[in-house]
Amino acid sequence: MLGRVRAAHGCVKAAALTRSQVAVLHRSMSATPYAANRMLAAVSSLYGWARDHELLPEGHGNPAARLTRFKERSRERFLTGEELARLGDALAAATIDTCAIAAIRLLILTGARLREILHTKWGEVDFERGIIFLPDSKTGKKPVFLNAAALAVLADIPRLEGNPHVFPGRKDGQPRDGLDRPWSAIRKVAGLDGLRIHDLRHSFASIGAGGGLGLPIIGKLLGHTQAATTSRYAHLANDPVRQAVETIGATISAAMNRTPGAEVTPLKRAK
Repeated sequence: MLGRVRAAHGCVKAAALTRSQVAVLHRSMSATPYAANRMLAAVSSLYGWARDHELLPEGHGNPAARLTRFKERSRERFLTGEELARLGDALAAATIDTCAIAAIRLLILTGARLREILHTKWGEVDFERGIIFLPDSKTGKKPVFLNAAALAVLADIPRLEGNPHVFPGRKDGQPRDGLDRPWSAIRKVAGLDGLRIHDLRHSFASIGAGGGLGLPIIGKLLGHTQAATTSRYAHLANDPVRQAVETIGATISAAMNRTPGAEVTPLKRAK
């Protein structure tokens, strides 16, 4: 997104870039409102970082502040059964970065957010109960329910001595910070242009809702509301949340593995 800023004002020093210049650039991108708004967010973030590191004069304002963003249409996308099969083929054929492949599989099988998966520590994984107990997430403490397919993925991930994270990063003791490059490669092989990694979460929810599992159950699986104290015991066999996560996991795995008879019924958006 900053490429547009460099192209338009690359010769302007950071301290000299004005709010008016950024506003004009933003308006010039009205045909692509999402990209225009992300450009504003990138500029705002960059100036915030520069201010925190005292790289700008004291009191210098943020040229992207208080500019009105364009309205955006929802970008949610739900994978069809055929698309899930292509994704499964691409993941199965991948021969590099096995940890990234495992992380992508967990994202679609659990409906968890990217940061929740990448920051998971082995000590938070309860294989016996089939739950990851996250001490902190976007919505606070949260259980991520693991179906049989997700547990199998976790069981095959090697542990790195000295790093508590399931997906260790390059720095000692730190988690992996992203999946941009491997996700781009997998998406290209699968022919899923434009699919965001967050759309895996939407697809998880869509398959569950389309299967008649009920929005309250899906919301609980996704952690849309803070769970009650007893939620950690929802892994019992007769618990509807456990039944829901197993149903979704089995459906996704069958579609990705091209199991005969597997059919995905995603939730259709109202027109």
